[in-house]
Amino acid sequence: MAKQYDVLFRLLLLGDSGVGKTCLLCRFTDNEFHPSHISTIGVDFKMKTIDVDGIKVRIQIWDTAGQERYQTITKQYYRRAQGIFLVYDISSERSYQHIMKWASDVDEYAPDGVQKILIGNKADEEQKRQVGREQGLQLAKEYGMDFYETSACTNFNIKESFTRLTELVLQAHRKELDGLRSYAVDELNLAELEEDECKPEGAENSPKACWC
Repeated sequence: MAKQYDVLFRLLLLGDSGVGKTCLLCRFTDNEFHPSHISTIGVDFKMKTIDVDGIKVRIQIWDTAGQERYQTITKQYYRRAQGIFLVYDISSERSYQHIMKWASDVDEYAPDGVQKILIGNKADEEQKRQVGREQGLQLAKEYGMDFYETSACTNFNIKESFTRLTELVLQAHRKELDGLRSYAVDELNLAELEEDECKPEGAENSPKACWC
């Protein structure tokens, strides 16, 4: 039986191939880490429900392929995202430099007001570090983003970063959320949503929020 939740939205993981996007996703949703990994083909996604300030949030997290040949496919998912992680590998200066390209794509294809967080992944590989933490902080500041260094291997800052992006999306949609609160004074008594699609507009008797 599917879990009930109050709101549903989509997060997107972007970054070069090999920066650890799939590992971040698996660690957060399943608390698993697989050091050997086959590159994502096109897109994949997982679901997780978390509680933020008493609100049950169902997150659909899309894991995108970093290879150039899949860019046309993955860009189709930008416009439906409410939150985006821009991920680089701290042991790869190249992946860090490419964040500018990913950020440019987000500006072009994602909706206005999409929330973004910069992630410097593989923080456990300190001996291989090519990108200093201060560099990550500076880049995040330039783009007006929060910044986290993470490690899917050690589970460092995984929950914190995903929770923070969830909070930012909720804050950005405060008006819609307040509307729900006024609709149901005591609690958000919401019916279950379909896993991968929103209920059609005009549907009645279901005070659900789906920011797709």
